Amino acid sequence: MAHVLIIGGGIGGQSTALLAARRGHTVELFERDTRAPGTALDRDFFGWHRPAVPQATQPHALLGAARNVLRLELPDVHAEMLRLGARERHELDWFDARPPTRPGDEDLVMLQARRIVLESALATAVRAETGVVARHGEPAIGLTTVAGPEGIRVTGVTVPTGRFSGDLVVDAGGRRGGVERLLAEAGCRPVPVERHRTGLAYFCRWYRLPDGMDEGPRRPWAVTGGAFAGCAVFPADNRVFAVTLFVHTGDPTRAALRDPEVFEAAARAFPPGAAWLGLGGEPLSDVLAAASLDNRWSAPADEQGPVVSGLVPVGDALTHTNPTLGQGTSLALWAASRVARTAHQDPGSYRFAADYHAWAVRTLKPWFDFQVLADAAIGERFATRAGRTGTAREVAALFDCALEDPEVMRARARVRHLADPPERAYADPEIRARVARWLAERPDYAPNEVGPDRAAWERLTAG
Repeated sequence: MAHVLIIGGGIGGQSTALLAARRGHTVELFERDTRAPGTALDRDFFGWHRPAVPQATQPHALLGAARNVLRLELPDVHAEMLRLGARERHELDWFDARPPTRPGDEDLVMLQARRIVLESALATAVRAETGVVARHGEPAIGLTTVAGPEGIRVTGVTVPTGRFSGDLVVDAGGRRGGVERLLAEAGCRPVPVERHRTGLAYFCRWYRLPDGMDEGPRRPWAVTGGAFAGCAVFPADNRVFAVTLFVHTGDPTRAALRDPEVFEAAARAFPPGAAWLGLGGEPLSDVLAAASLDNRWSAPADEQGPVVSGLVPVGDALTHTNPTLGQGTSLALWAASRVARTAHQDPGSYRFAADYHAWAVRTLKPWFDFQVLADAAIGERFATRAGRTGTAREVAALFDCALEDPEVMRARARVRHLADPPERAYADPEIRARVARWLAERPDYAPNEVGPDRAAWERLTAG
C-alpha cells in the first residue's frame, strides 16, 4: 500500500483522501485554510471568507456522474448530504407523468445542494477516517524531488512546519494552487496549459423559500438562454435556491446587474426567474458576481510524455471547466476514484504518471472539449447582443424539443449527466427523427427568442 500526500482540502482533495484510505492507503492532506467546513451550513456558506475558493458561493450542480461516485464508493457521504438537506431530482420528472423506466435512467438523478453541503459531508467523513491525517493551516510551499533516468520524481511536500515524504503526491490545489510554479522551481519542463476564455460573466443571488413551502415549481426552472443573456435557477438544500443571470463580459449593461433591484427586474424577464422570484422568497445574499472564467486543461505532460513522476493532479488542478454545464465536481470525483484505485501500482514511477495522463486524455478531455464548444457557441451568440449568429437552429431545436418529448429529454439528460457522449446520444436515428418532426411542425421556429429583446433589457438594466 502507498502513503499518499494530498495538496488541497477541497472537494477533490477530500474525496481522494477518503477513497484512497478506504482502499488501504495512508493519507496526509495539507490545506491552507485553518479549518474544515462544519455543519453550520448558512454560517459557513455566507460568512466564511475563502479567497482561495472564489467559486464557493456560486451555484453548483451535482450531476448523475458525481452522484454515482458518491452513492457507490462513498455511500456515507451521500447519506450525510441527504441528512443535511440535499434533494434529489430525476431529470424525467420534468414531465407531469414520468415515462416508463429504461436501463440507465438511474444515472439521470441530480443532487441539488450548495457546495458547502458536499464539503461538510466530506469533512465529517475525513474526521472519522483513521487512515487520513488532515493538516489545516499547512499550505504546500515546496516539493522534494530526486532526479532519475526518466526525469524528475516528486518524493514529498514541504510545508511551513517541515517536510513530509510519500509514495505519491496528489495536486488537488485547484487552478490557483501554485503547484505548476513549484514544479518549475524543481527544474521540471513547463506544464503545458490549454486555455479558452469563455467571455461570460455570472451574477447570482441566493434566496430561501417562504416558511411551509418545501419545494418550488417543478418547471420552469432550467437554464433559459436568450439572444444576449440567460437565466437559470438552481434549487438547493433546505429551501434555498439561487437565481443566476449570465451575459457577455463585454456587455455594457453588466455592471448594473450588481444592483439587487436591477438584478431582480432583469431576472423576472425570463420564465425561470419570474416563476421562482414570484414565490416571495427571502433574499439571503447580495448579488454575487463571477467573471474572467475560462476552460483550462493543464495535465503535466507534453509531447515527450509526463513532465514529472510521483505527482498527479485532480479536480481543477487538472481540468477547470466553466460552470455552464456543471461538470467540475463529476470530473474531480472521477479523477479521485482513479487515483485511489491505482495508487498501489508503483505510484512514483514514470509509467504510473504516463498511464494516468493517458486515462485523463481518454476519459476527461472529451468532456473538456465539449464544454469549450458549448461555451464558444454561447459566447458568440451573446457577443452580438442581437442574436444574429450563434447556436444552429437544429441544435437549439434539440434542446427545446426535449422539453416536450421524453425520449429526446432522456438523450439530452444522458449527455448532461456524462452518461453518454453527445456524438453517441444525439446521433441516434430515433432522436434525430423526433427532432426533425418537431421542427417540421414549427416552420417558423427561431432559436434563442426567450426573454426580453434588447430594448427591453436596456430599460430594465437602466433601473
